[in-house]
Amino acid sequence: MDTSQLLKGVLDLAVLAVLRDDDGYGYDILRRLRTAGLSEIGDASVYGTLRRLFAAGYLTTYVVPSEEGPHRKYYALNAAGRTQLKQGAEVWGEFASTMNTLLRERA
Repeated sequence: MDTSQLLKGVLDLAVLAVLRDDDGYGYDILRRLRTAGLSEIGDASVYGTLRRLFAAGYLTTYVVPSEEGPHRKYYALNAAGRTQLKQGAEVWGEFASTMNTLLRERA
């Protein structure tokens, strides 16, 4: 099954989840998502998602200067983002439960 279509529906939730405990900059967030198992995720998708989540008011940003290269823009989950993550996790749990029920083999 092609997971790219599934990713489109849950990428916002996945990005919020990886920012739950630690702030991160774009490439770091992408690396964490891939390490978690979303290996097919594209760079542009993640950066677009970060911009969209920031515009929606779920993230804050700050810049950290770097002596080794360009400054890095970090993203952090704010209170609205934590609420969105909690609500999204509840919806995902219900959806996953329904799908598991539908896909379970009948004896």
